[in-house]
Amino acid sequence: MPLFSLYKKAFAGLSPSTWWLSLVLLINRSGNMVLPFLTIYLTQHLGFSIAQAGLVLAFFGIGSVLGALAGGRLADRIGFYPVQFWSLFLNGVLFIILGQMRTMLQISACTFVLSLVGEAFRPANASAIAWYSKPENRVRSYSLNRLAVNLGFSIGPAVGGMLAAISYNFLFWADGLTCIVAALIMRVLLPPAKVNDRKAGGDKQEQIPAGQGPTAYQDVLYLVFVVLVMLYAMGFFQIGSIVPIFFKTVLHMNEFYIGLVLAFNGLLIALLEMVLVYKLENTKPPLAIIYRGMFLNCLAFLSLILLPAIGLTSVVFILFFTFSEMLTMPYMNAFWIGRSREHNRGQYAALYTIAYSVAQIISPSLSAYLVERLGFRDWWYIITAWSLLTAGGFWLLQRKVSAQNLARNPL
Repeated sequence: MPLFSLYKKAFAGLSPSTWWLSLVLLINRSGNMVLPFLTIYLTQHLGFSIAQAGLVLAFFGIGSVLGALAGGRLADRIGFYPVQFWSLFLNGVLFIILGQMRTMLQISACTFVLSLVGEAFRPANASAIAWYSKPENRVRSYSLNRLAVNLGFSIGPAVGGMLAAISYNFLFWADGLTCIVAALIMRVLLPPAKVNDRKAGGDKQEQIPAGQGPTAYQDVLYLVFVVLVMLYAMGFFQIGSIVPIFFKTVLHMNEFYIGLVLAFNGLLIALLEMVLVYKLENTKPPLAIIYRGMFLNCLAFLSLILLPAIGLTSVVFILFFTFSEMLTMPYMNAFWIGRSREHNRGQYAALYTIAYSVAQIISPSLSAYLVERLGFRDWWYIITAWSLLTAGGFWLLQRKVSAQNLARNPL
């Protein structure tokens, strides 16, 4: 029973609205079937080169940057609720359309628009979680949403792998329809929030008039943090671009088993992350946990070099990669939330989202270019060194932030 009690404490105190929003995300991400297999679909079924597939993903990243900027701005102007609803609904329609595209131009254009619309969801969603949660449990509220996302991700690739074995066309329809269903369920279960009318208790947080106080763009240490997040994300996005191709061509795994291994990542996060966040709560500053997680990221990519080219290597990689993710992403959210205030939270959320979007632009095309010229092994060496340097950057940033906090609040 102690384990049950630990889980109960980890999930206690979260507002009903936070739970409903997490349910919507679970439904949406359970249909996350296209992106994990997009590079394989483009190279193996449409005959694109790895470089062309990387270029398509770069267009996805460009759309993501613009979508994040638009989503943050629209959330400030018209509210986070309509931005989330229409992003989900239209993204569903666009996934279905993408499945009908065949040429490089068609797929690139459709992928760009799809990511533009889809990425508008993220800053609006980040603002929604902050709105619906209490300050004291905000990190766990974000982790609950990550749990929903990753539980859905454990379902989506597994089902997607089975569908891909039959026909890739099923992936696009399944992904599109789950986006549309998630939007409709959100409209039914989670009524639109009204500005300046927050519920007492579960959804109440501080009010600070817009336009007062500094902006996120004046927070130099946060801008450094955003750059480091971008560097981290360039390694993280290997899981959706080069890693599946490596599993397919080097480890000789088929789509079904690739889907299962990727699903294992989401399942582990769903089972362990909330408890891990609860146990680590208030034990160390977020950045101190992040740079420790980055070392596990180094071990993950190093395992692809040192271990034999067999299917079991993919499991070892996923274990290191997943625990790294659980020690980085929740505390990256904790860091930007801690530095933001109500009047500038959208700015902080947008910059954080854009860090991933920029990485999505650079990482796939750069990775594909270097893999074609250097091979997988040398590329994994580069990513391992990259991750190690990024870990050092987070360590240095932690020292700067600690010095800043000490100067503001001397003993």
